[in-house]
Amino acid sequence: MQFKLSVVAALAAAASAAVTPARLGCGTHDPTPEHIEISKKLAEEEAANNGTVSLMAAATINVNVYFHVVASSQTVANGYITDKMLADQLAVMNSDFAPHGISYTLVETTRTINANWAQDGDEMAMKRALRKGTYKDLNLYFVRTLGGDFGYCYFPTTAAAGSTAYIRDGCTILSSTVPGGSETNYNLGKTVTHEVGHWFGLYHTFQGGCTGAGDSIADTPAQASFSTGCPTGRDSCPSQAGLDPIHNYMDYSYDSCYEEFTPNQQTRMYSFWNQYRA
Repeated sequence: MQFKLSVVAALAAAASAAVTPARLGCGTHDPTPEHIEISKKLAEEEAANNGTVSLMAAATINVNVYFHVVASSQTVANGYITDKMLADQLAVMNSDFAPHGISYTLVETTRTINANWAQDGDEMAMKRALRKGTYKDLNLYFVRTLGGDFGYCYFPTTAAAGSTAYIRDGCTILSSTVPGGSETNYNLGKTVTHEVGHWFGLYHTFQGGCTGAGDSIADTPAQASFSTGCPTGRDSCPSQAGLDPIHNYMDYSYDSCYEEFTPNQQTRMYSFWNQYRA
């Protein structure tokens, strides 16, 4: 079932924002006020449909994926990750999203040697040259360095073909975070899961801290700040119900700590997909 949001086009067009989590800290760019307003509107529509969880049960999404390996030389150390590492990454994506009826089909892998692009230099030039498919297709760019970050992505918005929002869509990922990569505690491929959550419109679980609407998801407990490691029993908002959702893919926990998206996060992913990408 599709959820059509009665939000003016101008509001939707302003919704795009990059999300850039730092390695061991909160380096994110918050969603714009316009995008937060869209999430609130979606939450209202979802609640009016009895939480929409049951409405999503029969729905499925298959996403075409394009992998772009951008390295400074043909060595793994310089970002030239192997076909097996990419296959393992795709398997992680499918495993993590399968409980929510979302699957991924790899269409093509490109490989580029460009030292500037491999350190996330000139993002738009890289994406103009490499981007493939339509706005409903997921482009993942694996680069050697990201200035201390693990990755970043863009929230769904209204994006005309050829526009800046259209071209820059997708996620840029630190290549050492894929399965078998060298990033200690973050090399099981969960960075992609986290970033693709943003591509589907999800915020960090600690968005907004302990007050207000937070991440605009009813079944993720309020969280004052991001987690590191796997701090079982952490309760950073003791005046509100629930422990911190340290096992949620939208926190910053170790890869080995990640386990889930919630039912309402699933609903939100479908809502944003149907509104902007379907």
